[in-house]
Amino acid sequence: MPIRYPAPLRPGDRIGVTSPSSGVSDALWPRFEYAVECLRDKGFEVVVGDFNHTPDHTSGPRESRAAELTAMLLDPAVRAVVPPWGGETGIDLLDLLDLDAVAAAEPTWCVGFSDTSTWLTPLTLTTGIATIHGQNLMDTPYVPPDGILHWVDVAAASPGDELVQRSPGRYRAGGWDDYAGNPTVAELTLEGRGTWTRIDPDHEEEPVSFSGRLVGGCVETLSFIAGGRFADIGAFAAQHAPEGLVVLLDIAEWGSYDVCRALHAMRLRGWFDAATGIVVSRTRAPEPNGFTQHDAVRDALGGLGVPIVADVECGHVAPFLALVQGASTTVVHDGDTHSITQRLV
Repeated sequence: MPIRYPAPLRPGDRIGVTSPSSGVSDALWPRFEYAVECLRDKGFEVVVGDFNHTPDHTSGPRESRAAELTAMLLDPAVRAVVPPWGGETGIDLLDLLDLDAVAAAEPTWCVGFSDTSTWLTPLTLTTGIATIHGQNLMDTPYVPPDGILHWVDVAAASPGDELVQRSPGRYRAGGWDDYAGNPTVAELTLEGRGTWTRIDPDHEEEPVSFSGRLVGGCVETLSFIAGGRFADIGAFAAQHAPEGLVVLLDIAEWGSYDVCRALHAMRLRGWFDAATGIVVSRTRAPEPNGFTQHDAVRDALGGLGVPIVADVECGHVAPFLALVQGASTTVVHDGDTHSITQRLV
């Protein structure tokens, strides 16, 4: 069955903002408001939901968060949904989402990463609707560096379009911008220099190109649901990706031992059975006792016999690629070429 792509996002369209996991504190609310205004300045109508503040680690009761997200996904006037960011326990609303109704409705662009993967990736895997693993609302004011597309521009693509992105060779070496002190910051600090690294055993120095349908997300959240009814990647591959899958892994904060265990668990549940290649995010997560994050990935996945490219701009270290889950994807790591090409077919 073909992947279903939402209609291209156009100025004048309505964008829904809701926080299915963590909301925004009062101290950071000016950044939230600025990000919303940036979308309005681009010509969009923005509807801010009732659940975007942060009374505790979530924006409200799970029933309320699930209801607001579902309502936006089923509203034909809402053409995109973007949360301010991820969070911690978005897994609690998965069983409350009416994914059958979402599958029967007109598709809506959904975008985000981190804990947003907890519902974003299941949405693609269970319904066949393309989603965007990319910048969150709070990242929306940033001007992407050369080579990287803004999520709004990706959502503006039409079926059949080709999107080409490449590594800018620069990244944020540490820290985060002070949204409380400077809520209107729009320029990324990218003082680090470096690009992708091939890490599959015995092939580190070899160029590589691989293709398939892209799917994946945050290891710290997806590892808990991988292989279950909300993340049956095997069924998705059989139905939508006979050519195989490019699997995206975003390592956020877990130490390398925890990541190693999580990836082994995902492997044992069949998460990589249809993989033609794997892309792994750049990360600043802990590496105890000299056991690096690269070591963790090699330990768990090095025996799969598929190429693994790490330090890709698809995780918690800025800048962030906006990548379409479900799109036909080609990854090239060859000399000075470090690119991801996606076709919306």
